[in-house]
Amino acid sequence: MPNGQPQHIVRSYEDDLKRLRELIARMGGLAERQVADSAEALIRRDTDLAAEVVQRDAQLDEMEREIEQFCVRLLALRQPVASDLRLIVACMKISQDLERIGDYARNGAKRAIVVAQQPGLGSLNGFERMAELVQENLRDAIDALVEDDAAKADAVWANDAPIDGIYNGIFRELLTFMMEDPRNITAATHLLFIAKNMERIGDHATNIAERVHYAVVGQPLVEERPKADVSASAVVRPPGE
Repeated sequence: MPNGQPQHIVRSYEDDLKRLRELIARMGGLAERQVADSAEALIRRDTDLAAEVVQRDAQLDEMEREIEQFCVRLLALRQPVASDLRLIVACMKISQDLERIGDYARNGAKRAIVVAQQPGLGSLNGFERMAELVQENLRDAIDALVEDDAAKADAVWANDAPIDGIYNGIFRELLTFMMEDPRNITAATHLLFIAKNMERIGDHATNIAERVHYAVVGQPLVEERPKADVSASAVVRPPGE
């Protein structure tokens, strides 16, 4: 066998792995844009932008299929082991997380269209801040994969609690609005679902960070994820009690 052929095979394999990271980075960028535009559509009451978010969701679905097929081909043809195997499996799972993030952004955009047709209900600053934190975690999680940076992934994993804290504040505030005036129920209910969608996007960003940690280090994160979600047991009392 000519001396150059094994090097060519190895180089081709490295190119495949590089392309896989690039596909995930591209899908991550699209998911982040969907989250940002969904939040902006809500805050600005921009129904046209919300409709664009809904329409663009199909791109994420297509990218998930493309990445899955690429990963399956790599597994079949390259028979990877050790860190390469972990990377490929992680990328397949991360593409699923990103697809779900897209679904949550789409659902938020659909509800933003309904909210825009209702009277304004309090401040949306919490939603804006929550969206910023979610996007930051998502961006850092994808960067951690591209850079093989377990420390950056671990930082994302540890940074989910502030998102939960904002969600809990929104949850209580909206329940109070509903109790004060039944006419607020429609808008507040949709806003509750949007906030929950955003919180779930944060969870998926954390899932990605966990997958990156395992792909790089070869060991799962064994600590319990920091959470601040106590909304299920929150008690909201009417004003004056």
